[in-house]
Amino acid sequence: MNSLVSKIFRTHQECSDCPSPKVIQQFFEELLGLLFPEYAVQKAKSQEEVAARLILLREQLASILSRNHHLHSGIGSILAKDFFDRLELVFDWVHQDVDAMYAGDPAAKSKTEILRSYPGFYAISAYRIANLLHQLGIKLIPRMITEIAHSRTGVDIHPGATIGQFFCIDHGTGVVIGETTVIGNHVKIYQGVTLGALSVDKADADVKRHPTIEDNVIIYAGATILGGKTVIGKDSVIGGNVWLTKSVPANSKVYYQTQIHHEDGLVTDRYVFKNDFDATL
Repeated sequence: MNSLVSKIFRTHQECSDCPSPKVIQQFFEELLGLLFPEYAVQKAKSQEEVAARLILLREQLASILSRNHHLHSGIGSILAKDFFDRLELVFDWVHQDVDAMYAGDPAAKSKTEILRSYPGFYAISAYRIANLLHQLGIKLIPRMITEIAHSRTGVDIHPGATIGQFFCIDHGTGVVIGETTVIGNHVKIYQGVTLGALSVDKADADVKRHPTIEDNVIIYAGATILGGKTVIGKDSVIGGNVWLTKSVPANSKVYYQTQIHHEDGLVTDRYVFKNDFDATL
């Protein structure tokens, strides 16, 4: 028993300065509720109340950062001010994402429906907030925020990923977007899509390991695209269940096709690549 007590106490000492997941979740949910009243416990009744709540949240973030110097190399109050100074861009971009989801999903009856019930909205909102913290050089906290969204939606977006405007995740469950992924504007992806790495070697931690998805690309359910040198050219369509580790040029269509040979009953699978010509991958 004494040995166990000693080991447990050591872990408490080592984590004495770690931010509590509950504290981070509370900050994130209060911020999300202020930005989007659909998530608020109580809606703001005046602009003065909005301003006061923003100041309170800024003070909360400054306090969290000031208590956790090991998670950044700056001054907590200044980092918090920088975050809230840039928050308007996050607000605008998330609304653009909502526009993209509404335009891209015929089942969506209103933008309010998207805000209240779509996992893609929740996951992208968490990512945009976490990414801003990540850009400011803050460690761990952004990852905790995206993990809140991951546990709720099944969408796993690393806060270090770079994602452009008008981003749409439809359905969402099982989506994985890796740390060094670069996604352009007006990209739409469906459930089960993985934008991952070919290597999980720790020696590759500081190199680009994940793919680049250019503007106006659609990636359908279950597709897997791997590798830091893999580029999906703009205006391309990647079909469901496709596995890609090589780049495809702009205006491409890649899809999985099953063929049944009636003469001998054999079934064969192939990937079909369509651009200026047809080819089997």
